[in-house]
Amino acid sequence: MRNLRVNGRIWLEADERFMGIGRLELLDHIASTGSINQAAKAMQMSYKRAWELVQSMNTQADKPLVSTQTGGERGGGTVITPEGERYLTYYRNLQARFQQFLQTETQSLATLVSD
Repeated sequence: MRNLRVNGRIWLEADERFMGIGRLELLDHIASTGSINQAAKAMQMSYKRAWELVQSMNTQADKPLVSTQTGGERGGGTVITPEGERYLTYYRNLQARFQQFLQTETQSLATLVSD
């Protein structure tokens, strides 16, 4: 069988999903824009959904991953906390190792199929 490959997704969970590729992307957009609203727009997601995802992560973690500040001299904003940065770094590295695993297994499968 041609073009057969091993594929999958990996995420972190406790009682519910905590971190996956979509939440990683959301946090990356928050980090670059300083705004949950702008991050949601970049992902073509509703603000309500983005806020729910942020709240879910913040509630599940021992310390918040995202910190919001309303109003103020600069109009407020949103930042990824040091705890959030730690999880982002861990998940990015996990994702890279997982992609390597998938590639290795796909190569093993190709050998099996060609024999």
